[in-house]
Amino acid sequence: MATWNRSSRRPPQVAEPAMEGEPHLPMGRELSEANRFAYAALCGISLSQLFPEPEHSPFCTEFMTGLVKWLELSEAVLPTMTAFASGLGGEGADVFVQILSKDPILKDNPLVITQDLMTFSLKDGRYDARARVLICHMTSLFRVPLAELDLLEETFLESLKETKEEESEKAEASRKKKENRRKWKRYLLIGLATVGGGTVIGVTGGLAAPLVAAGAATIIGSAGAAALGSVAGIAVMTSLFGAAGAGLTGYKMKKRVGAIEEFTFLPLTEGRQLHITIAITGWLASGKYRTFSAPWAALARSREQYCLAWEAKYLMELGNALETILSGLANMVAQEALKYTVLSGIIAALTWPASLLSVANVIDNPWGVCLHRSAEVGKHLAHILLSRQQGRRPVTLIGFSLGARVIYFCLQEMAQEKDCQGIIEDVVLLGAPVEGEAKHWEPFRKVVSGRIVNGYCRSWAISLERGRRKKRRKEKRGKECKRPKQSL
Repeated sequence: MATWNRSSRRPPQVAEPAMEGEPHLPMGRELSEANRFAYAALCGISLSQLFPEPEHSPFCTEFMTGLVKWLELSEAVLPTMTAFASGLGGEGADVFVQILSKDPILKDNPLVITQDLMTFSLKDGRYDARARVLICHMTSLFRVPLAELDLLEETFLESLKETKEEESEKAEASRKKKENRRKWKRYLLIGLATVGGGTVIGVTGGLAAPLVAAGAATIIGSAGAAALGSVAGIAVMTSLFGAAGAGLTGYKMKKRVGAIEEFTFLPLTEGRQLHITIAITGWLASGKYRTFSAPWAALARSREQYCLAWEAKYLMELGNALETILSGLANMVAQEALKYTVLSGIIAALTWPASLLSVANVIDNPWGVCLHRSAEVGKHLAHILLSRQQGRRPVTLIGFSLGARVIYFCLQEMAQEKDCQGIIEDVVLLGAPVEGEAKHWEPFRKVVSGRIVNGYCRSWAISLERGRRKKRRKEKRGKECKRPKQSL
């Protein structure tokens, strides 16, 4: 996987900042009325295609209602837009794309739609995962590389950061005088880990927002920047990044929960982003992969990435057991199928020498323990995400082996809650030891806004099934041999 290379990107074309005293409307409103109608209609059709499930219907309706108002369209078009969002008129998407592509503004800079949709989606202090999936979809429709969206999000945050560094000592003293003691107490309780991990906005609890927002004018226009600089803007920024901006880095200060002995988020990157990635390791081993972060050295899904450190003691025991067995397999795979252990459902296709059968028992206990613990960790992760510890930003989950199992049970737990939509953007599972039947995966559709990628080895799965069939035939023959003969 390619490493993150920010220097190879060109900065996006963004709205020009307005002159002082001259209000600048968001770019979407600068389109003609007919093209604003086409813009909103295309969003409605896209929503119906991306989120056809009934659980997402309230979001689609609310989104379109807000967008019609945002674009200053007549309320008379709202029933039409709602109809588009409910699935009617889907065949007209290409027509609307062609109409918009001919607009003089979009012809010069097709990123305008992406920029306007991002501004609209962030205005209330939350970045719903479904909104980001829609933005990615719309960006692709206009043949703009998705890297431009990532850079647009980065530039937005960097603009805020740079302005924060230029603020005066007088303004800083004035803000400190107005700070509430209760907020200071909350910050101190979170601890030094939070201060080290919080964002520039978050460390000050968003109190710097009036000054910082000035830099946002180059990204979202002065009207959007004015909103960020208001009292509502303070709530917007703190909502995006979680309490005091600490997000997941502050969660490791929490107490032990239930039977789980270890549950900590470790940062993989130093940056901040409007969407985050959480990677979950499936086992630990001596040598190169003895740490949770080692398998994710080349991961470049987001500028803000974490790995989950969980139950290291048991994962290391499992890894050591696997190494012991696999080192023996390197020289001897020949004689007898592995039977009557937890591994029989995993490596049933391999044949093992009798001398290794006793060694195989070593893995039974750590594997069984890790299976149970991964389910508990997944459920706990679900409640962390549901409580918006990460802020109101889209989350992508990636895991392999038992780490993928953690994600599976996380999604399963979230699917049982009412407010589970709009949190998870994409999910990638690699070699997950979980149920494969469709009925177990169906509920995840309302939880995951984007894609669910389930990676597995088809030939390995076929071999496993053959091993199971062979075992059943053997057991059946054994029962027939034990059946008493009838006397004549």
